[in-house]
Amino acid sequence: MSHRRLLIAGVDEVGRGAVFGPVVAAAVILDETAAESLKRQGLNDSKKLSPQRRQDLVVPIRALAIDCQVGMASVREIERLNILQASLLAMRRAVLKLTPVPDLCRVDGNQLIPELTCSQEAWIKGDQRDGAIAAASVIAKVWRDDLIVRLARHYPGYALESNKGYGSHQHRSAIQQLGLTRQHRRSFRCCQMALPLELED
Repeated sequence: MSHRRLLIAGVDEVGRGAVFGPVVAAAVILDETAAESLKRQGLNDSKKLSPQRRQDLVVPIRALAIDCQVGMASVREIERLNILQASLLAMRRAVLKLTPVPDLCRVDGNQLIPELTCSQEAWIKGDQRDGAIAAASVIAKVWRDDLIVRLARHYPGYALESNKGYGSHQHRSAIQQLGLTRQHRRSFRCCQMALPLELED
């Protein structure tokens, strides 16, 4: 009688250090064959890949994954909970959408996700060590970048298309000149230094 293989999900988040927009997480269940195939196609930690390379990997990741889901935590939740807890919430939401339920989650970083029933392991630099975590990092990064580019149309002047919500010099200068939008994280230092001017949605 053959034993069922363990279903292992890789989980990662992006946008933790941004000053604008939500934090986004992805959870991806990959078997070993799929992970090897994606590695041959150039899968790596999303931070080490060009934007075009990340975009090119989304379709094969989604095609080869047993399941692939995204979760997010809003700016309001980041402000209410703090960025670490909001990141863990986004991860939990991604994992809870997975079908089937994984036997084990490998979570990038040194924190486990609260209130999950499946087993977990925290992997420091997991996006460089595990194919499923690397896949999750790519899916989350592309999904969040696409969202920020769409939001840029509603919030012109902050160079969001290029900085993706991170605190670049151009972005910080725009905050000083234009003030904060509802998508800016007010608890973050460069937002606290902004002029007390509000922009409407």
